[in-house]
Amino acid sequence: MEPLPRGAQFTRAKVLWEIALGVAGDPSIPYDGNRDVALFIGNGSQETFKPSIRLSPGSPILSHAVVGGELEAAFVNPSAILTQAYKGTGLYKEPLPVRVLFSYPSWDRFVIAVNPRLGLTSLSEIKEKQLPLRFSIREDATHSTRVLIDQLLPLFGFSLSDVEPWGGSFQLNGPPGDARRLAGIEDGSIDIVFDEGIGGWLPFALEHGMKPLELESGVMSQMEAIGWRKVPLPRERFPQLDRDYECIDYSGWPLYTRASLPDEDAYKICAALGNRVDQMPLGKDFTGLEQLGKETDATPRDVPLHPGAERWFRDQGYNV
Repeated sequence: MEPLPRGAQFTRAKVLWEIALGVAGDPSIPYDGNRDVALFIGNGSQETFKPSIRLSPGSPILSHAVVGGELEAAFVNPSAILTQAYKGTGLYKEPLPVRVLFSYPSWDRFVIAVNPRLGLTSLSEIKEKQLPLRFSIREDATHSTRVLIDQLLPLFGFSLSDVEPWGGSFQLNGPPGDARRLAGIEDGSIDIVFDEGIGGWLPFALEHGMKPLELESGVMSQMEAIGWRKVPLPRERFPQLDRDYECIDYSGWPLYTRASLPDEDAYKICAALGNRVDQMPLGKDFTGLEQLGKETDATPRDVPLHPGAERWFRDQGYNV
């Protein structure tokens, strides 16, 4: 497949794409600012642009825009957030008619890591002792990790809003491997980290003596009821660990749509995926096109495939 389809309009589209990346990728833009790039495919030959397929990344609650017809498809990270939309749990008061087109492969975990000098064995001790800890979390309050934290901490009787009144503080980060976080881990000023993207910070934290903190079985069961999965954090991947630990799955970036999207549109999106997959930065967890339509460690899925997407994968001979 050529890098660009033939035609001047695709050259112009490529120029616009690079401009969009340059504008949205400005590092001075805060994480809750104008950093998302949406793509509209349609007809611009008249006085008004007539969109046909609109695609975007975005926050977990962008699913309302997809279901409401403002977008045809959106990415979300991780898969468990889409599970909540489908089940009507957690972030959602009622089930949404969402369906998966395919899942971008991303093996990841949500890990709570603590400084061992605290002797902390449970998050419940933070509430019981009103410990004035320095929390390392994401700065974007709409980030899915903040959603998870807001769902988790109340199971221990407190929330992030309680931290500062107890004398605690926050070390806020952009990406998981933010230099500010790594510096705080290195100098010991960070007491506890809550985050995903563990390849960017967990090995460094383990090298500096931090330890994963497991959730009690009853708490984990409540998180599973919301839509999160319990998975291992394997020593095989992180040899600095003394054993395997239980944690919450943070894998998979599903591209999802609404159930009412016409089958031909879903099929068309998946066909484009297949035709141009060699131009896509699918990362180290990618094992082949079939993986993108089925359940794997890097593409967990509790939401059904859209029928049009399922037909495309099966037409390629894939068992999804």
